[in-house]
Amino acid sequence: MHMIKSTLVAASVIAGVLALSACDVKKTQEGNVTLPKVEKTQEGNVTLPKYDVTAPDVKMGTTEKTVTVPTIKTEEKKVEVPKVTVTPAKDK
Repeated sequence: MHMIKSTLVAASVIAGVLALSACDVKKTQEGNVTLPKVEKTQEGNVTLPKYDVTAPDVKMGTTEKTVTVPTIKTEEKKVEVPKVTVTPAKDK
């Protein structure tokens, strides 16, 4: 049971990494910084850049597979293994 939990945790981490790498990011506005004068007669102004981020559609589930499980004797058992599907983000 501990092995299944560690496998699910590992699959979740991998899914997170894949989800971040599949994001579609577009810069929609440039940033700008106006520094104040040394005499402090002018206020500073900061405009941060803007980004539109479209996240991918990530679906996690399980699928049934037959694997060899070591016991006192070797036998085949059906167990659930992680299954991750990542659909990359699409342009609007």
